[in-house]
Amino acid sequence: MKLLIRNIDRAISESKLKSMFEKHGTVQSCDLVIDKETGKSKGFGFVEMPKIGEAKAAMISINGTSLAGSKLRVKKVETKEA
Repeated sequence: MKLLIRNIDRAISESKLKSMFEKHGTVQSCDLVIDKETGKSKGFGFVEMPKIGEAKAAMISINGTSLAGSKLRVKKVETKEA
């Protein structure tokens, strides 16, 4: 399951974000969206977890928590069908 994480403090690293989700299970990938011009985080990213139960537990647990003064928002990425 792919999760969208918004409102990430721009100083937070991918490894810090990944470690938050690893407390709830296996993390397949963790990607912060980086501004090409500045090389800095845009304040959101994606985490992919292969087990749906673990992903849902992580989403419920982490959504609304504060990290470096920013309240994280976590939700499932909705896939668009062609």
